[in-house]
Amino acid sequence: MARKTVVLFPGVGVGHLAPMLELAKAFLRHGGGAVDVAFAVVEPPVMGNGFAATVARAEAANASVAFHVLPTPPPASGSEGDGEPEQDHLARMVGFLRATNAPLRDLLRSLPSVGALVLDMFCGDALDVAEELGVPAYFFFPSGAAGLAVFLALPGRRASMSTSFAGLGASTVLSFPGAPPFKVSEMPEGISDDGEAFQAILRIAARMPDARGILINSFESLEPRAVRALRDGLCVPDRPTPPIYLVGPLVSPGGGDKEHECLRWLDAQPDRSVVFLCFGSMGAFPKSQLAEIAVGLEKSGQRFLWVVRSAPGAGEPSAADDLDALLPAGFLERTRDRGLAVRSWAPQADVLRHRAAGAFVTHCGWNSTLEGVAAGLPLLCWPLYAEQKMNRVRIVEDMRLGVGITAADDGAVSAEEVETKVRWVMGDSDGARALRQRAAAARDKAAEAIAEGGPSDVAFVEFLKDLLEASQDMHG
Repeated sequence: MARKTVVLFPGVGVGHLAPMLELAKAFLRHGGGAVDVAFAVVEPPVMGNGFAATVARAEAANASVAFHVLPTPPPASGSEGDGEPEQDHLARMVGFLRATNAPLRDLLRSLPSVGALVLDMFCGDALDVAEELGVPAYFFFPSGAAGLAVFLALPGRRASMSTSFAGLGASTVLSFPGAPPFKVSEMPEGISDDGEAFQAILRIAARMPDARGILINSFESLEPRAVRALRDGLCVPDRPTPPIYLVGPLVSPGGGDKEHECLRWLDAQPDRSVVFLCFGSMGAFPKSQLAEIAVGLEKSGQRFLWVVRSAPGAGEPSAADDLDALLPAGFLERTRDRGLAVRSWAPQADVLRHRAAGAFVTHCGWNSTLEGVAAGLPLLCWPLYAEQKMNRVRIVEDMRLGVGITAADDGAVSAEEVETKVRWVMGDSDGARALRQRAAAARDKAAEAIAEGGPSDVAFVEFLKDLLEASQDMHG
């Protein structure tokens, strides 16, 4: 049988590219010489946010994967500089991805023997290209099984309501099959009103069942309730749910930056003694919030490693020695024997797996959540944007692998709250000990899932078999 090329289309955004890179490695491990892997990537229209640099790093690190940069489609009329509200960033992104259908079609036609197209959740319009060219299409859903359960159920649920979700009131509790109950205020941004972003999401969610299958970056024992609901067809009651394949945790193995200063610093700390605070590629805070975190960490008396990002407009200093300007006077000096603050970035996967790491203060992005779970760390949940508030509910209520950090109505978190939660998670109460035990058990289950013959490994093999059969039918 001729080798097939599987084309992965991660859309835009580092958070969507990173897990797809791990998916590519799974293809190379399992493909047995039957598949080549290619990426179709496109430079985001606004705020590249390190996307180009990430692609360059990915190319350098994955020599056997081809990267094709699609030409950027021209901006839609009226999309630039007309003061559109920020929440419709999502609608603009989906429109931009729809406009990449033409260059994507050209790429697929130019590649030898394309066997399948694997799409990011926001690339639903590319189903048209797959259909036109007769290529089997799968989705890769980067936010876990409960996230998918809610996403697939949204169109049907909204159609059954006489008002928007926001119209129900922020504190109204919603129940979806496969997900823990959550409040309207905990829905992903832009979903609760009936605005442009929500319309774009509904359209994509309604198309997702058209795919041949859906890959999920999670593992069965982490989200059994969601997996059951999806398999039983409860999320899309009016038509069949495509086969779902839980193939995770697909997380960075680390090892990319052995010499980073923070890893050398961790080498000198006792086992499981350090709280790691890191808030993702877009998790930046105003100076006032940085000050509250600093005071809380100082008063907690705990060891900490803190990746500090200041909000744009805060002067964005570049070098580590500008941390003094961002943080309270004397803080770095007073805490230097037990804490380290680093500017903007740290090798997160390596830090989480380091023997000195004891807990993870996270924004609850799904990639970071899975990295924390795979490393066996208790999670302190501080969601910031996108679907992170919903993820916090899943982590705290369903998986029971973390505790929430409580914010005021305006999103601000006090120094007292930081101090209390950091002390608690590193402390010796029955609750904290039980949480650490559950986190260690989840780490073992995560490792079992992706080991040879584990549930996620078996699911990937099943998926690959389906893909090769489908492409055989297509070319046969």
